[in-house]
Amino acid sequence: MGEKKRKQEAAKAQLVFTKKNYKFMLIGLAVIALGFILMAGGGSDDPNVFNPEIYSWRRIRLAPALVLIGFGIEVYAILLNPDK
Repeated sequence: MGEKKRKQEAAKAQLVFTKKNYKFMLIGLAVIALGFILMAGGGSDDPNVFNPEIYSWRRIRLAPALVLIGFGIEVYAILLNPDK
């Protein structure tokens, strides 16, 4: 009797996240990856030469903002209730 009940409960089991949650998670991951890609580069091949490109607007403001927005999308995707 107990084994039959366990099989019925296993059949009723659902995944925690739905397709909508995973879609938002992938979007958030893409935004985070874009932010890190925008942060890359700007260094100099010669350590004795200073490259002011390190302090560009893209690396100091835009890229970190995109990473934070991506993390916000990830939190939203986790907390999203698809039943509503």
